[in-house]
Amino acid sequence: MIALLTGKLAYKSPEFIILDVNGVGYQVHIPFSTYYTLPVEGGALSLQIHTSVKEDAINLYGFRTQQEKELFQLLIGVSGVGPKLATGILSNSEPSELADSLVNGNLARLSAIPGIGKKTAERLVLELKEKMKKLGLAQPQAGGTTAPAKQEIRDDVLSALINLGYKEAVVQKALAELKVTEDATVELVLKQALKILMK
Repeated sequence: MIALLTGKLAYKSPEFIILDVNGVGYQVHIPFSTYYTLPVEGGALSLQIHTSVKEDAINLYGFRTQQEKELFQLLIGVSGVGPKLATGILSNSEPSELADSLVNGNLARLSAIPGIGKKTAERLVLELKEKMKKLGLAQPQAGGTTAPAKQEIRDDVLSALINLGYKEAVVQKALAELKVTEDATVELVLKQALKILMK
């Protein structure tokens, strides 16, 4: 069971990265909370890993901190929440914000996340409220990144949000409200788009 990987960041996208560990490339799925903190491609990187084993596949999920990993594992421990949905939940809320929503029973905020209905939100609060109080969560730190072209940024954000469960037309509308500046990054535009979508 893989629990930690350390190597060189060979490729990154909002959905997954490829981590080069001594010449072997590992594809690791990540939430936005981890993506925001990644170094530039070629940089050194160490990720906490959760290994998901199924009959037909072995998937790796990576996190910059042990706390994020623990939160992910708490989420998938809730009935009806698999690794993909748990990653989506973390992608829509920073760990500290998610913890606050669970502790305070903010069902409206939780239900606004794609893939989570009212019943799932209620189940999350019921099962995780007390556990969240015991789990200290730090704000993710911003990581360095280069500034790609505006259209490339929009395309990456569009793809990432569609993969999270948002309708393309809804995402396009949100992106239309944003002004992508010359120094904009995928991380920044993702955060801004999510704020609009979560209204």
